[in-house]
Amino acid sequence: MINELYQTILDRKNNPTAASYTASLFNKGEDEILKKIGEESVEVILAAKAQGNERLIEEVSDLTYHVLVLLASRGLTPADIAAELEKRKK
Repeated sequence: MINELYQTILDRKNNPTAASYTASLFNKGEDEILKKIGEESVEVILAAKAQGNERLIEEVSDLTYHVLVLLASRGLTPADIAAELEKRKK
């Protein structure tokens, strides 16, 4: 699912449309993407503290999406993250 979502994000980056939220993030630049990651990170914490598991799942999903947008904006992939995690495995 992560790779499928990432491919959709890449498609929005390479074939932007006016109606695409993802394309609008790329158009606004990295600062906007980072802002969204910050907002979603706070929302993950709040959900974990007091909003229940369903809300936590929703917020982690939002954070994951925005992190994937950041990776795509930098030309990085989920495979790059997987490779780093593999290096850390003991």
